[in-house]
Amino acid sequence: MNAPIPHPDLDTARRVLALESEALTALADSLDDRFAQAVSVLAATTGRVVVSGMGKSGHVARKIAATFASTGTPALFVHPAEASHGDLGMIIPGDTVLALSNSGEAPELADLIGHAKRFGLPLIGITGRPGSTLARAADVPLLLPEAPEACPMGLAPTTSTTMQIALGDALAVSLMNRRGFTAADFRVFHPGGKLGARLQRVRDLMHGEQELPLAPPETRMDAAIVAMTARRFGCLGVQGADGQLLGIITDGDLRRSLEAGGTLLNRTAGEVMTRAPRTVRPDTLAAEALHAMNTRAITTLFVVDEASRPVGILHIHDLLRAGVA
Repeated sequence: MNAPIPHPDLDTARRVLALESEALTALADSLDDRFAQAVSVLAATTGRVVVSGMGKSGHVARKIAATFASTGTPALFVHPAEASHGDLGMIIPGDTVLALSNSGEAPELADLIGHAKRFGLPLIGITGRPGSTLARAADVPLLLPEAPEACPMGLAPTTSTTMQIALGDALAVSLMNRRGFTAADFRVFHPGGKLGARLQRVRDLMHGEQELPLAPPETRMDAAIVAMTARRFGCLGVQGADGQLLGIITDGDLRRSLEAGGTLLNRTAGEVMTRAPRTVRPDTLAAEALHAMNTRAITTLFVVDEASRPVGILHIHDLLRAGVA
């Protein structure tokens, strides 16, 4: 393995990443029952999780609120300074307050903390100072371990905000696990973009029964090829009398049959087909269907019901058009 290239900027970057990595390890080791208590408080919240912080902690708080909201926990960010000028009205009974301040002494949080206490709202505090105002006021204080900031003067919030954002992620993922949050739930909050496309179901993208290229197993191959080319999928499903999908004929099956000798056109679809083809169910995630195609190096999947009867067909082009691939 090649040695790291010496360069002042690279040396600085490696030092920053090493410091923050060590801090995250220390954070993981420091977690105790208070973290589980915080998760329980958040899971029992009947309203919203109100996340707040000032300065860099405020930027982290916005991200944590967004992560909560996108993973099934209703949440919003409230700026602590704006809260003192009317936005406290956004925080109502049933809400839980999650306040961030590394020093635990941000004066802008005072009114927010007072509001939470006045209305009996659960208060979770993320801070690096165990004896701070926020730590003492919080019903559940989550303490960050001592760790040097990564900036040369040790002043700019760097390591501390990395720990804050990681702890917020840990809370969000723990809540997901606690609630059994699924990929289907995730799609509800992420309908757009690449992620939303990959979380679509096969039923959303497949071609319906009216477009299926199907033939019974006794069909002669001359007629089977006509039926196969009448559709644009490059394959033909062979369907039994009971409606089940018995096999599939692809271009590869035709080529292999010709290479084996004999007269292809005099054979039947049942003789040429590949038995037990790979299929998917309508509720399969589009991303899973794409993985199946890539794994088997195929471009088409028949969609079958619980009785193995074909109800649709999915082509790789459908996944491409939807932005899944």
